[in-house]
Amino acid sequence: MPEDISAIDAVVNLQTEEALAHRPADRRGFYVEKIGVDEGTFSGITLDQMLRRMDAAGIERAFLVAPKIGRAGLPGAYQLPYALVAAAVAAHPDRFHGLAGIDPFEGMDGVRALEHAVAELGFIGAHLYPHWFELAPDHAKYYPFYAKCVELGVPIQMQVGQSLIYSPRQPMRSVGRPITLDAVACDFPELRIVGIHIGIPWHDEMIAMAWKHPNVYIGCDAHAPKYWPESFVRYLNSYGMRKVIFGTDFPVIDFERARREIAALGLKPEAERRLLRENVIELYRLPA
Repeated sequence: MPEDISAIDAVVNLQTEEALAHRPADRRGFYVEKIGVDEGTFSGITLDQMLRRMDAAGIERAFLVAPKIGRAGLPGAYQLPYALVAAAVAAHPDRFHGLAGIDPFEGMDGVRALEHAVAELGFIGAHLYPHWFELAPDHAKYYPFYAKCVELGVPIQMQVGQSLIYSPRQPMRSVGRPITLDAVACDFPELRIVGIHIGIPWHDEMIAMAWKHPNVYIGCDAHAPKYWPESFVRYLNSYGMRKVIFGTDFPVIDFERARREIAALGLKPEAERRLLRENVIELYRLPA
């Protein structure tokens, strides 16, 4: 991996004992058997262990997600308290930033919680999993949250593409077609939108949205770089080199694996530098 590029990972999940205590116990089939996460990581790692892994992979900073996975109280749902991420950021402010998950069914209570996370806890953006609510990104229930993000001056990440998790207990429709960002970007031209997970299998649709709208970007997390679609690699290596930000969705993709496989893509030096670091600094208005 290039030694001179300190990467910033824009999509990372806590794997601490405290965080795992909030998650359903039936996730092993997805993370270990389907995705291939090693048992040690799946069972939990400390913040110090995560930092050592980041250091080994040349990752300077990570955005920690406090996700809201489905409506509170429903089967398979869980919501990680903002306080857990805020504590990790407070312990390592030079290494971590927080992203506040949103639940559209919380209404104005959720909007106020988002504002508190940004204004009082120092979170730098919002995060959304549309599939878990079975509401496409252009649904009206999200609009108060989008408006608040504009008011606060923070971006929002949202999963686009298909739902990755299959559960017979709570089957989820894939509501994240990237084309649904079109209306959102038109209605909120000041809102900085990041379509994470690339948009697979509708990645060309996601590219079209990022090409059309100045305020739409793509996150490359959750898919191993060696399997990235050819059209996506061409995009980030050419006219889209300013529109893609690096992420792993750790533990879904291991830090070192991501860096190693990106290095093997043979990207132009400017494209690789912008992907791993410069684009996210500009998008989130971070100190360089």
